[in-house]
Amino acid sequence: MLQYIFLALIPVVILLIGLLVVDHYDREPMKLLLKLFIYGFLVALPIILIEKLLQQFNFFIGVFAIAFEAFIVAGLTEEFFKRKVVLKVAFKHVAFNEKLDGIIYCAFASLGFAAIENILYLVFQSQSVTNIALMRGLLSVPAHMLFAITMGYYLSMAKFATTPALKKSYMRKSLVHPIILHGLFNFILMINISFLFIFIPYVVILWVINIKKIRAFYRLSKQAHKNLQ
Repeated sequence: MLQYIFLALIPVVILLIGLLVVDHYDREPMKLLLKLFIYGFLVALPIILIEKLLQQFNFFIGVFAIAFEAFIVAGLTEEFFKRKVVLKVAFKHVAFNEKLDGIIYCAFASLGFAAIENILYLVFQSQSVTNIALMRGLLSVPAHMLFAITMGYYLSMAKFATTPALKKSYMRKSLVHPIILHGLFNFILMINISFLFIFIPYVVILWVINIKKIRAFYRLSKQAHKNLQ
């Protein structure tokens, strides 16, 4: 059991450290980040229960059943609750004072969920633990962080929006866009189409678009730090 937990947490810890490195100009309170991670961890329980419930309403067949599972059962439920954690814990916090913060907050909450999800996958799997841990460590866990970067990007845009209309638009995008990205990720995996020619390029695109988002806010953080010197 301890071995499974250790294997499950390795990619989570690596990504958390990477986020802390990125956020080095105006570091967030560690207590707040820990709270986001723990709440992301705990919110897995209602997510699992609601996903089980929603599966009972999947009356579709074929590709439509797969789409319902990918976009509604997994995408909508998981991204809704991870976003809810950030809105409740950090969105109005005084420490949320720059755009990079939204990405960091969403990523910590999402990796909290990814941690428990990964542990459960490894504990209750029936295949090779090493293979499952490797695949999830390279793909699934980072994917949760990438969805969170998109979510955090738009939450930050909403936080610092100059008009109510813009804020409303960005708030909507902070939920819809991660759901779409998450749903596509699961859909491509579940539909069993070409892993090499469809899924891998999609993962690369995920990394590219989200690295651009985090770099844009990183530069703003760096510039703000220079202006204070």
